[in-house]
Amino acid sequence: MNRILKNLSLALLLAGAPVLVMVQTAPSQAQAADPAVAQIQGFYDALTDSMKSGGTTKSRYEKLKPAVEKAFDLAAMTQVAIGPSWATASDADKKALVDAFTRMTIANYAKSFDSYSGEKFIVEPASIVRGSDHFVKSTMKTSSDTIAFNYRLHQAGSDWKITDVLLAGNISQMAQKRSDFAATLAASGPQGLAKRMNALTDQMLG
Repeated sequence: MNRILKNLSLALLLAGAPVLVMVQTAPSQAQAADPAVAQIQGFYDALTDSMKSGGTTKSRYEKLKPAVEKAFDLAAMTQVAIGPSWATASDADKKALVDAFTRMTIANYAKSFDSYSGEKFIVEPASIVRGSDHFVKSTMKTSSDTIAFNYRLHQAGSDWKITDVLLAGNISQMAQKRSDFAATLAASGPQGLAKRMNALTDQMLG
């Protein structure tokens, strides 16, 4: 289980090292009634299709790009990951950071989720409402483990979009990502961080 949790953590943290996580979306008609749940279900349907299709990391990147951009509020996630220094960044730097974060997110899923072997990813049919956010609970079942991880979503226009992933049910990936980014931001500023993220993406895409 520790190995699987490590792989999930790397994937959801958008790290540069390749990992392999295999999931199967368990269909549920009831999930369509909850728009936040439907967003998660739709993303994993697209992810599973990409895994089954195989191909290269670059081909999976192109296949997954629309699904990632639809499911995740990447601009909001970038702002949270950057932290207080976001307020003083120029508009050009903010755009560069969001673009780099987006590329890295898509590339990481394309690199990490590259095959399929029947594991089940089960999304609960109703979200939990906390203030203006919805939390969607899910589990991944492998042959030997059941791993819980949850999604935090907020409403962006008419859609519900992911703003955080809670590994093992309660470990905030965005809090960890802010910690990961802090040293680069302090040493090299927004431009240095964007360059680092783009370099990691280029490495994943080969």
